Amino acid sequence: QVRVVQTGGGSVQPGGSLRLSCVASGNIRGIRAIIWYRQAAGTQRELVGSLTGDSMVYYADAVKGRFTFSRDDANNTGYLQMSSLKPEDTAVYYCNVSPFYDSKTYWGQGTQVTVSS
Repeated sequence: QVRVVQTGGGSVQPGGSLRLSCVASGNIRGIRAIIWYRQAAGTQRELVGSLTGDSMVYYADAVKGRFTFSRDDANNTGYLQMSSLKPEDTAVYYCNVSPFYDSKTYWGQGTQVTVSS
């Protein structure tokens, strides 16, 4: 079994920065892809972007140029660095991990990001 734990998040003023972490542990032999989503209150979950094992990256238009994905393969960890945050970035952020040699994907528990003055 694979467990995914998210850390980071919190409250920040507009223009501020935050970093989220997504750590996979358990029966895992590397991460093929990490996909990040977010869900604002009263809305559907939306795609933020993704980072694959061959360093293919996709960013949603709403976050392009402000958010950056990275990963630490030795520790099965993905990061979402968020800069120039806006109130509309307020949401619960989720990571979804696709391990190598595993047909399943695994969700983190979600972490709240609040951008407010």
